[in-house]
Amino acid sequence: MYIGGFQKNSLIDFPGTIACVVFTRGCNFTCPYCHNPDLVTGTAGPDGAGSSGVSDSNRLDPSRSDNLDQKEILKFLDKRKGIIEGVVVTGGEPTLQADLTDFIQTVRQMGYKIKLDTNGTAPRILDTLFEQGLLDYLAMDIKTDTDHYPMVMKNPEQLDRVIESISLIMEKASAYEFRTTCARPFVTPAIMENIGKMIQGAASYILQPCSRNVDVLDPDFAAVDDHFLSVDDMDALKAAVLPFVANTRIR
Repeated sequence: MYIGGFQKNSLIDFPGTIACVVFTRGCNFTCPYCHNPDLVTGTAGPDGAGSSGVSDSNRLDPSRSDNLDQKEILKFLDKRKGIIEGVVVTGGEPTLQADLTDFIQTVRQMGYKIKLDTNGTAPRILDTLFEQGLLDYLAMDIKTDTDHYPMVMKNPEQLDRVIESISLIMEKASAYEFRTTCARPFVTPAIMENIGKMIQGAASYILQPCSRNVDVLDPDFAAVDDHFLSVDDMDALKAAVLPFVANTRIR
C-alpha cells in the first residue's frame, strides 16, 4: 500500500482496543475541512477497474520518498504482539489501495484486530472484507445528505456507492459506527434529519465538531467563522437525528 503516516500507539481510534494507526495516501473526496490534507492528493477514486476498483493510472508512485515502508510497519507489528491489540487502517481513503485486502489479511494472520475507516465509495471491497471475516470494526464517514454530497465528491456519480455501503454495513458489519464531521454548509438541522433517514436504525452515529485549529485542505474554508458550530449548534444537530438513530452521540 501507499502509506503516508503511521501512529504507533492510540487509545482513542479503535473503541476498546489499544491500536496503532496506518494512514494511506489518496482520496476521492475534496472535503475542505479535511484534517489530513497531505494525504488527500495523488489518486482518483475507484473507477470500477479490476477487483480493486482502482486503475493503474490512478495509483500513487510507490517510489515516492515520502511513502512509508510497509515491511517496516509489519516488522513493528511482529514485535508488538501481545502489547498492541489492533490496527486501524485510515486515510485518505484506504479502499483506493489495490492491495488493501492483502494487507489486512496479513495483519489479521498476525493476530491483530482490524478497524477500517472509509467514505463508503467502494462497497464491493467492503463486501469482500465482510465475507472473508477480516473486519472487527468499521467506521464510515457520512459527509452530508444526498442532495449535498456532490459538494465534496470528485465524482458525484459515486453517490450510489455510498448509499449501497450504508445498507451493506448495517447488514453485515459485526461492529460499526457512522460519523459526521460537522461544519456548515454541509450540515444543518434539516440536513441532519435527511441523514437520519439515510441511516435510520443504525447501531451508532457520532457527531464531531469540525476543528479549525489544525491544517485543513482549504485554508480559506477555515477562515470563515460561520462554517464552525457552537455547543448549542451541535446539540441542535443531535436533536434532529435522534428520532432516527437513538444511539447518537457528540464526540
